[in-house]
Amino acid sequence: MNESERHRPVMVREALEFLKVEPDGIYIDATVGAGGHAEQILKVLEGGSGRLLGIDRDPEALRIAHDRLRNFGERVKLVEGNFAEIDALHAASFLPPVTGTLADLGLSSMQLESAERGFSFSRPGPLDMRMGSGELTAEEIVNRTPERELADLIYKFGEERHSRRIARAIVKARPFRLTTELAQVVMRAIPSRAGLHQIHPATRTFMALRLAVNRELENLERFLDKVLGVLAPGARVVVISFHSLEDRIVKESFRRWQREACARILTKHVVRPTPEEARENPRSRSAKLRASEKI
Repeated sequence: MNESERHRPVMVREALEFLKVEPDGIYIDATVGAGGHAEQILKVLEGGSGRLLGIDRDPEALRIAHDRLRNFGERVKLVEGNFAEIDALHAASFLPPVTGTLADLGLSSMQLESAERGFSFSRPGPLDMRMGSGELTAEEIVNRTPERELADLIYKFGEERHSRRIARAIVKARPFRLTTELAQVVMRAIPSRAGLHQIHPATRTFMALRLAVNRELENLERFLDKVLGVLAPGARVVVISFHSLEDRIVKESFRRWQREACARILTKHVVRPTPEEARENPRSRSAKLRASEKI
């Protein structure tokens, strides 16, 4: 199995249905990753004159997407960049106004399974967690942030109710270099009576650090502030999120657009994976899809 085959895109059927993909449309996959969603969009575009722009700030993901999508030729253009700059990236592509935009906010399997990227607490690796270049690493945040600020960060981004205990334990045990070292300290900091949880005790702390390192919530807000500007009337925005804070930002933005008569909400209720998909791909279980259409 090659790298692109290991990555299983989430809710592909639902995403394409809400995008209403047409053979002559112009589409942006704003977080193209390994190219799973993009590949399915491009298969529809093969019947017409449609084009797709794929954006990602992870050069390793783009390398895999290039390999996966190379047979589609000039129909697809892949660029390294942050989807928060979707207006500038679209302008630089010289494509006409867009028919639909998809943003899948989740980490891919290849990112999670690569120990050297530092996203996983189950594999020893450097505390990095950067999706692209230029950001602070998780190691710098963990080892330099004052205790109170660290606790606030873990509580805000990880929604971790034991954030103060965890921050205190981290500061006491500093410095850290490896993911597994940090995970062990976090596990020991959480009271044993809180141990009956369905997720690993370090999950929320690692999520908080990842969101902070990559400024993910800020970038999502910037993307949503700009995306309507690149869309043609009647074009659609589909966002798949995996975190309650992300979903809240998307929901509130879509509601604001509707109040301002800029767009109408297509998903009255959040769309979740089918039970079959959740069984076959456990990483899809927390996915939430929302869609909106520009007026």
